[in-house]
Amino acid sequence: MGRATVAFWSVILILAGASAFYGINAEKQRRSVQSAGGKIESGDLVRLVKVIDGDSLVAAREGQPPVTIRIVGIKSFDAKVEKDVVTPFAQAAMETIQRSMLDRPVRVLLATTPKDKYGRYLATLYVDDEDIAIRLIRQGLALVYTVYPFPAMQGYLQEQEQARAGRRGLWSNATATERALALIREWRNQNQ
Repeated sequence: MGRATVAFWSVILILAGASAFYGINAEKQRRSVQSAGGKIESGDLVRLVKVIDGDSLVAAREGQPPVTIRIVGIKSFDAKVEKDVVTPFAQAAMETIQRSMLDRPVRVLLATTPKDKYGRYLATLYVDDEDIAIRLIRQGLALVYTVYPFPAMQGYLQEQEQARAGRRGLWSNATATERALALIREWRNQNQ
């Protein structure tokens, strides 16, 4: 075997090892977040522990283990994808959740189905009687996720249309708007 061949396969082995290492650690982190052992009920007051992304977070009741919560009715773009036109909006959604909820009591209203298949609680979250999801939609930082209908969906859709008409957040960017509209069409087709 020539030097070039040995170098090539060495680089391949290093890349494969690094991918496996990062993949295993990412899966461990995901499992630890989703297997948090706490429990919440509708009406509970919780405190923010950590923002996972623009539609999921970890919160805990006073003196209780943390739980993972998926905010009902919204979907945010991925904040971890570098150099993507929608990344700043996803990061802004995370920052909005952080600012809105940090060191403040958050009221939980669990969905009819309180947990999803990943073990996350499905809930609407309120800070000072304001729905956090509505705040994100109004600012154009999250989309109304219509695959699973929910009681407040029509109000959320009206807020989304106003954000779009006002060109707020992702609606101010043509490429982000195009991607958002493609997702909305895809979700609509899933409901038919």
